[in-house]
Amino acid sequence: MIFVFITIAFFLTLWWYLSWSVNHWTRMGVKQAQPSILFGNSMQTLFGQTSVPYFIQSMYNWHPNERYVGLYNFQSPVLMLRDPELFKEIAIKDFDHFTDRAPFVDPEADPLWSKNLLALKGERWKEIRNIISPVFTSSKMKLIFDLIKENSEDLVNYFQESNEEIIEFDMNDVVKRFANDVIASAAFGLKVNSLRDRENKFYLMGKKITSFRGVLNTIKFILLQVYPKLLTLLGIRFLDEEAGKFFSDIIRDTIKMREEKNIVRPDVIHILMEAQKKRTQDTTEKSNISNLDITSQCVIFFFAGFETISTTLCFGMYELATNPDVQNKLREEILEMTKSGPITYDTLLQMRYLDMVSSEVLRKWPQLSFVDRICTKPYVVDGKIQIKPNTEVWIPTYALHRDPQYFPDPDKFNPERFDSKKNTITPYTYLPFGLGPRSCIGNRFAIMEMKCFLFYVLSKYEIVPTEKTPIPMVLSKDIQLGSENGFWMGLKRI
Repeated sequence: MIFVFITIAFFLTLWWYLSWSVNHWTRMGVKQAQPSILFGNSMQTLFGQTSVPYFIQSMYNWHPNERYVGLYNFQSPVLMLRDPELFKEIAIKDFDHFTDRAPFVDPEADPLWSKNLLALKGERWKEIRNIISPVFTSSKMKLIFDLIKENSEDLVNYFQESNEEIIEFDMNDVVKRFANDVIASAAFGLKVNSLRDRENKFYLMGKKITSFRGVLNTIKFILLQVYPKLLTLLGIRFLDEEAGKFFSDIIRDTIKMREEKNIVRPDVIHILMEAQKKRTQDTTEKSNISNLDITSQCVIFFFAGFETISTTLCFGMYELATNPDVQNKLREEILEMTKSGPITYDTLLQMRYLDMVSSEVLRKWPQLSFVDRICTKPYVVDGKIQIKPNTEVWIPTYALHRDPQYFPDPDKFNPERFDSKKNTITPYTYLPFGLGPRSCIGNRFAIMEMKCFLFYVLSKYEIVPTEKTPIPMVLSKDIQLGSENGFWMGLKRI
């Protein structure tokens, strides 16, 4: 009888605590979405009931007259901002209160992930970012452009071997192979052709280490959020262990070969190797930049360059296939530019309509559904809402880009938004790469790769819809942004 009483008391106490946890914002006077006691507001996305972008948009639209709304990532309170002025305050003006991103993985659960720029915190983040930043300057981009150009030429040459009038592909596969080869060259110093060597290990390991899709990965994600220490105890890594070892071995062997043969390349590995040497030379102590640090930065570079860029390119091709007037206008600019000779980094930057199209793709299909920051010291929002350390704050990028208040007729693909009138766009409402000091460091690289890819494909082919093309687009319900039915399209030789 006593055992039964204790059991009932335990569950009543647990229920009270969980209920109390998911009413934090109500107690603070903030309007909050109705949460689940166990999963907060995360249940719909975790169990495939809706996509993350649609969830973000529904939360954003829930109280259109509020400057912010409250929700819960499991039991953890999240403040979703709605007012662009608050974005500026949180991410820029008062950045010293929000220097970190929300912890995604317990450092003990995966040392390789925990050392990358995305996961680092405080001074260590600042130190590593300052070291990596030179990779993405204009002078370095000019050098890396030649590597992307070479991969783009390989892609078109592969297409041209087909004699079919219309070549039909699931572009998701094609573009991922292209993105894989670009990253192999630009970050790892390797020459890979994944369209021809379809089972090459670099591509297969890249798919393993970047995919969050599927039931098992969803379960792993839930455990990371709720019981991160459990994964550590069970010896389960966030990143696929085989793939992690593969990339670690590549970096180790590459560093050794470059040191022995004095090889210099304009890539992430070289910049970090130079920083490692400088630290050792300038001090009597051993450099605090280890090979694991270098590997970790290259892996996060792979994350950004493989899944996000390839998906953005797929959405871009989809929009061009379903908006032939835009595609024809862009091709006219491309063909006009080819009259002046081979494309260069500088001439690519001069292509005004290509820039407008790229900007509109990033508006309509931002890979960051939301920008997250975590409070690092007590802060007051709007003069009245107390934010405690470790509280998450979200800026809903996808919803902002679909808000007719800022982008009229937002579901229409309209590059003209970014013509000479683009300066009239409300500040801090166009955020494809985030904002503030922790914005995406590789935005120049991503835009350059996107433009180069479109330039080469459209100079030779018309992108056309086929019977398999998903019209209208239905987003997948995975954690990552994507199409539920693939990106089937055709390439028609011009």
